[in-house]
Formats: sequence, structure tokens, C-alpha cells
Amino acid sequence: MWIEWAMKIQAIAQSGLTYSENKYDLDRYRQLQEIAADIMANHSEHSHEEVKRFLEGETGYATPKVDVRGVILRGADVLLVKETIDGKWSLPGGYADTYLSASENTVKEIKEESGYEARVLRLLALYDKTRHHPPSPNPFSIYKAFFLCEITGGAPAQSMETSDVGFFPIDSPPPLSTGRTTASELTRMAELAANGEVDWD
Repeated sequence: MWIEWAMKIQAIAQSGLTYSENKYDLDRYRQLQEIAADIMANHSEHSHEEVKRFLEGETGYATPKVDVRGVILRGADVLLVKETIDGKWSLPGGYADTYLSASENTVKEIKEESGYEARVLRLLALYDKTRHHPPSPNPFSIYKAFFLCEITGGAPAQSMETSDVGFFPIDSPPPLSTGRTTASELTRMAELAANGEVDWD
């Protein structure tokens, strides 16, 4: 897909601009970044200059971002939150903040998005998002970490990012925000939780 090609070029350029000291190589890496910006601008509603500024803001060695998701089960039901951005449902979670552990990030996201206090029991799965989600215009390589959690307190509450909270049957969830959570992920997380297994891909 075009976004993946563009971001592979951007990753090469970004890492090259970080470590290269040769002025000719630096110029070539800037040219690669321009090509990546061209590809992204031609396949989106953003201008070349907007995309270029965005890409130039990513510095250092290019690495995947981390998305953490909390899986809270109640029998055959799973806790989901309704995303204000698209009006669809997902497991509570989001990009991990720096200087917090993966489990601390997960607990924080659950509290912020659902109102519930929780604790992490164990890791269920670690996936490369591009292998498990429909193609999307997200320009980053993302690892998704799913953690089995349990509620320790709190109460359902809305937030700036979520407009509703509830438990739903795993096999018949409401419309999902598939860029964040897919039906197959819900089913797989329930299986992993029941079997005491961990999955990665």
C-alpha cells in the first residue's frame, strides 16, 4: 500500500539524517524525504508542505510506536468504549506515553477512557498492526500490546475521547472502530485469556 511505501522511504531518510555526517548523503536523504512527502500528499487531502513539515518533525532513529489496549472480561462480555472521533467502539487504550511502563500506560488509558480503575494481570498478545488491521492512512509502524486486566474500582465515565462505556458480548459487539480494535482481536483475546496463552506476530 502507498502509505507503507512512503513511510519505509521516510524511515530510511529519517535514520540517515540522524546518523550521517557526509553532506552528499544528507542531501540524498533529504531528497528521499521529499519523495515520501510527494507520495503522501498525492494520496491524501494534505499539501506537500504540510506533509513535509510533519515528516521533518519525526527525528532520531525511526522505530515503531506502541499502542496498548486493556482487555477486561466479564463472563462472555468485554469492556468497550465508544470513540468520539468516529462514534464506534474499541478496547480502551491508545499510544503509550514515555516514562511509564506498558502496564502503567494500560491502567492509565483504562481510567481515562472508561472511568474504571484496573490492574494488569498479564500480557495476552503483541502484534504488528499492519498484519492484523485493515489498511489505514496512519503513517506509522505500530506495535499493539493487549493486556488482560481486572477492575479494582471506579465507575463508568465518559471522557474527552469517549462518549460511552459498556460491556458487550464478545461474539456480537457493537460497530467497532477497526483501526483500533477488530472483531477477530476480541475473539482471539478471549481465547488467549481462557487458555493462559500469549500470542505475537
